[in-house]
Amino acid sequence: MRFVLDAGQREFARSLDAMLTAADAVAVTRAWGAGDHAPGRAVWQRLADAGVFALAVPQEYEGLGPLPAETAVAFVELGRHAVAGPAVETVAAAALLSRLAALGETAPAKRFLPALASGGTSATLTLPDGGPYAVDPHVADIVLAVDEAGLRLAPGHARVRRSLDPARRLAAPLPGGEPLAKGPSVTEAARHATRWAALATAAQSLGVGLALLDRTVAYVRQRAQFGAPIGSFQAVKHRLADVLVALEFARPLVFGAALTMAPRDVAAAKVATADAAYGAARAALQLHGAIGYTAEFDLSLWLTRARVLRSAYGGPGLWRGRVVTAWE
Repeated sequence: MRFVLDAGQREFARSLDAMLTAADAVAVTRAWGAGDHAPGRAVWQRLADAGVFALAVPQEYEGLGPLPAETAVAFVELGRHAVAGPAVETVAAAALLSRLAALGETAPAKRFLPALASGGTSATLTLPDGGPYAVDPHVADIVLAVDEAGLRLAPGHARVRRSLDPARRLAAPLPGGEPLAKGPSVTEAARHATRWAALATAAQSLGVGLALLDRTVAYVRQRAQFGAPIGSFQAVKHRLADVLVALEFARPLVFGAALTMAPRDVAAAKVATADAAYGAARAALQLHGAIGYTAEFDLSLWLTRARVLRSAYGGPGLWRGRVVTAWE
């Protein structure tokens, strides 16, 4: 089976690419990592105006969705441009609240979903098996936490920690806060949100890998050694061909998972894109040589992003296990 984007989806991707290119998303991400969030918030609102966050919100709550395929299209572009901020977490929070509403717990959805869809509110969250830390809770407007007691609105967060990705901060939600829901519906909604988080992370990883490949191909065409561009060397061609094959094998898994949202399909997409992006990062670092190690070189933004996305919402071992066991 072939998974080919339709004309509307391709135009959506092109429009996001043009918008993020015009916004100089790389400079915005560097500013975000340095603590200047104003440019990033402006880009966030432009993404919201383009409908990115509304894609995970049902129409009855002023959204456009749920549209997982279009969400995957959007997050590939976010990965290509190394966009900073809790975008995956906002989408996962929207999926969590939407599934709660479908199970009869409508109050949290009515309260938060319209603002998430419009971009007026950003969210971050912690989910079972996703680790104790929320992404960028010091920037997000709301911090949700799912634990054994249910779903709560955290009153704040603990000390903010740096991560490998300089544009990504982590902190644990504080205990207590306002209870929003409890019981089996929260467990089911959390599983649903985890699938959306994994899909968005997989799509973002695919975009990161594609950006790394594009930048490395451009670099090896201009870097000369022994009187010839290193891109003409057979070993370099083979290395980049391996990267391309891995990314192109991962691509249909992402969009196939978006079509079915089946647990095993989502898990396979998460594993394949994580491995492909990580392989692209290793090849890019080797072929760029010493310059690839420097934080000042833009390549570092995608190198570090590939590594952190690989372990986001559980590492490769966890997701490989979910492929084998038909995780539900």
